[in-house]
Amino acid sequence: MSSLPEAFFLLREPSGTGLRYCLLHHPAAGLALRGAIVYVHPLCEEMNKSRRMAALQARRLAEQGWAVLQIDLLGCGDSSGDFGEATWQAWVDDVVAAAHWLGTRFDAPLWLWGLRAGCLLANEAARNLEVGVRFLFWQPVVSGKLLLQQFLMLKLAGLMKDGSSQGVMQGLRDELAAGRTVEVAGYVLAPQLADGLAAAALRPPAAGAQAVWLEVMPRPGALSAPALVQAQQQWRDAGTAVRLGVATGPAFWQTTEVEDAPELLDLTLELLHGGAGA
Repeated sequence: MSSLPEAFFLLREPSGTGLRYCLLHHPAAGLALRGAIVYVHPLCEEMNKSRRMAALQARRLAEQGWAVLQIDLLGCGDSSGDFGEATWQAWVDDVVAAAHWLGTRFDAPLWLWGLRAGCLLANEAARNLEVGVRFLFWQPVVSGKLLLQQFLMLKLAGLMKDGSSQGVMQGLRDELAAGRTVEVAGYVLAPQLADGLAAAALRPPAAGAQAVWLEVMPRPGALSAPALVQAQQQWRDAGTAVRLGVATGPAFWQTTEVEDAPELLDLTLELLHGGAGA
């Protein structure tokens, strides 16, 4: 069994942006070190809803010989700063810093594990690292622009109840374009974060990379989104060895109550350890 995770704050210097809360799951004693993984969380409430699943998977991985680092990005969770101070580049830099920190402590292949928008961040951070990176994606978001639109629509949904939604989306875009923050579902969104997210996409890495992509579907046999299928093929065409898996379970990152997807935990370990995949 793995030991209890080690909680600490990662000092972000020389950026001057303060401390990042981290949890390090040490690999179980007596096992060969399989790899070092940095977990990159999704946006806003998706981060909160998925904390339990991320913790469960991190523990399972540690029990199998993996070192896993969970980090709260700038303005998120227990890290310093407010969400309204966050920029896309600052988050990318946080992931890079976490990977560097983990790499100095564990001599093992580096994996970036993203959930939803965390996959976009992991993808971009990998291009800023000097070492080769392998990817573990949970329910990856292909288009940051589409995700931003969906996030802004939360504001629209809240105003539709009182009939004041007309022109809201255009108003939000105008505010961001003018360099002003907007408030959506209790989160203050800075234009620098919105612009970075809108420009983000799952771009194929250098040839020779490895990736494990996993989706969660509500029932067996459900079809993947065409955009995701296309992105997977682009990665393969670019020379990435992609292993795919589909687990049956709830969309735990957005359910009303906190829910588990046990099949996803098992399938993640199976594919990471070279099990069957599409």
